Amino acid sequence: MAQERLPLISRAARRALDARFAELLEKLRQARPGDTLDLVPRAYDFAAEQHGSQVRQSGEPFLTHPVEVAHILADMKLDATTVCAALLHDVVEDTKIPIEQIAEKFGSEVARLVSGATKISRLEFLSPESRQAENDRKMLLAMVDDVRVVVVKLADRLHNMRTLHFLPPDSQERIARETLEIYAPIAHRLGMGRIRDELEDLAFSYLEHAEFLELQQQVASKSKQHEKFLHGVQEIIRKKLVEAGVPAEVEGRVKRLFSIHHKLSRQPRPLDQIYDLLAIRVITDTVRNCYAALGVVHQVWRPVPGRFKDYISMPRPNLYQSLHTTVIHQGQPFEVQIRTQDMHVIAEQGVAAHWKYKEGKETPEGDDQRILWMRQLIEWVKEMQEPGEFLSTLRIDLYPEEVYTFTPKGKVIVLPRGATPVDFAYAIHTEVGHACVLARVNGQVAPLRHVLSNGDVVEIITQKGHVPSRDWLTFVRTSRARSKIRHWLNVHERQQATAVGRRLMEKEARQFGISLKKISGEDWQRVASDYGCGKIEDLYAELGYGKFSARQVLVKATGQDLGEKPPEKEPGFVGSVKRALGISEAAISVKGHGDLMVYRAKCCNPIPGDEIVGYVTRGRGVAIHNLSCPNVQNLLYETERRIPVEWSGTSEAKFPVRLVIRCEDRPGLLAAITAVISDAKCNIRTLETHTDNLHAVITASLEIADRRQLERILASVKKVSGVLDVERSSRL
Repeated sequence: MAQERLPLISRAARRALDARFAELLEKLRQARPGDTLDLVPRAYDFAAEQHGSQVRQSGEPFLTHPVEVAHILADMKLDATTVCAALLHDVVEDTKIPIEQIAEKFGSEVARLVSGATKISRLEFLSPESRQAENDRKMLLAMVDDVRVVVVKLADRLHNMRTLHFLPPDSQERIARETLEIYAPIAHRLGMGRIRDELEDLAFSYLEHAEFLELQQQVASKSKQHEKFLHGVQEIIRKKLVEAGVPAEVEGRVKRLFSIHHKLSRQPRPLDQIYDLLAIRVITDTVRNCYAALGVVHQVWRPVPGRFKDYISMPRPNLYQSLHTTVIHQGQPFEVQIRTQDMHVIAEQGVAAHWKYKEGKETPEGDDQRILWMRQLIEWVKEMQEPGEFLSTLRIDLYPEEVYTFTPKGKVIVLPRGATPVDFAYAIHTEVGHACVLARVNGQVAPLRHVLSNGDVVEIITQKGHVPSRDWLTFVRTSRARSKIRHWLNVHERQQATAVGRRLMEKEARQFGISLKKISGEDWQRVASDYGCGKIEDLYAELGYGKFSARQVLVKATGQDLGEKPPEKEPGFVGSVKRALGISEAAISVKGHGDLMVYRAKCCNPIPGDEIVGYVTRGRGVAIHNLSCPNVQNLLYETERRIPVEWSGTSEAKFPVRLVIRCEDRPGLLAAITAVISDAKCNIRTLETHTDNLHAVITASLEIADRRQLERILASVKKVSGVLDVERSSRL
């Protein structure tokens, strides 16, 4: 936080700081009795020397801040190296001490943590959207080398939030919003519940102060009633646990204000109708006794249906484990959370509880597995192209409501609520995601858009050679699936555009009798630079995307005026680009009008080989209909709008065709049908199934080259044993 230079701090202030530091040392000795703490006093003295005359906005010596940050980390029982980094985390930023000096005095490990924290401090979160997203990305990437960097920053932010009232209102709002949108969610995903809770409540108090005060008053007005209720329930549970021989500590609490506010925002209702407004926490010694305690609670009170959650057998991705159940006592619902002491430490401290660093020792391999989410997060952060896309997916992924699904072999796949089989497939492996065409959910065939539920057993059906569809982006929920799909589309579309641009340039050069080989590499690079492209491949790609014409590029590259020599008569530039790109309408030409815009009518969706007719529409170009389309009968009366069209015969386009297949409802039939389609070198875009009069109905959307390929596929599908009928649907 901001500070200013004033005369050296008083002796009384220094004595108070020294006393607070002595408490820190004692706390570390108690928490980590085997650690060497020699570096900690040296770090404190060095920080005191460097920050000497600095004060905070509160008027306190600036040294107060790193000492309090170190206390927060010591409370989490982090190692001496991390505590040293906390004491020194503002030295490089505020006193211009080079990081090399930190390394020389305190070692490379402390220096690396201080350097990481300094880099994050220099980020300007909540600047313009794209820059904010890039900064958030850098903060998360800081976790690749050492998660303790981010733990230090979370502790730093927590102390700054505790003293935020000393800053002006505009700074309060900026810092509070940044805290709620970035820091608190990261604390949540790292399992650091205690820090997350305090960050959220503090941010809420600044961002929506009036609502905060009103809610605080409502809760306070019932505090005696709640206290009496919780005390009575705790006594009942303690007594019953003793009778059952289950050793346990029993605590009671009222739900946090921000959590209440968040729940009421989603579903407005009276305060006393929130199921987990009041909660009891039972902490016992073993997993066996957790379930024993659950049985005791359910013997006393009937559980509320649908409110039981077993996070012990299926932990959350952020390491959290506990049993949750909701029961009702005297008309008041309350939640009971049951966990072991180890689980409780993890719930409070998350990944920090596992990061037991000691000098000269490696991180346990098991801990790497416990932060798998973080590794996956880094993977898609590196692939993400658009900063805005990164920020939106970050916010979705940091606070998911989890759905627990299973592979057929029993492996748990945790996904956000609303996830689909495509999300599931990408969670297994990128190639499984790319090739998925359908899923079996609990043994029943389901389309890729199907929303998965808790407990679903999901089997992914793949097709060799199948590729991702842009349509998937409209329904996938996980950042991993979204980034993998976008990455594949970006790479392949750019490759295609580059090839298109090269072909367009070669064709234009042939028309004017120019040899591209005679144009020097320097000239090509000059032209590429003129168009803002780094290299010639980028120039071809931009040309392929239609951003400028091949003739314009050729004029720049040769220095010749090509306007005097007209090219051969052929379809215009837009049509050429479309045809080369494989856009379906480019496969259709209007006789005598090469550059007219055309589109296939959705009522019949003709494909090459169908007899077609064109009708000039008002403002949309030429609509192409199948000659057998029922709507053509009406259009034929307006003969002045009819125009002759034909298939060009030169297109490499693929056309969407919808098949409706009626068949027996038996295992293995769907696989046989998809195999036949795949053998015909045809891509399946989507598959949907349902039952009708004891038969199965499969609706398949295919990418077809022409009528001949379609007829071969129809004939092959009809030959599959169990297929009753197959027909082409005119509508997609």
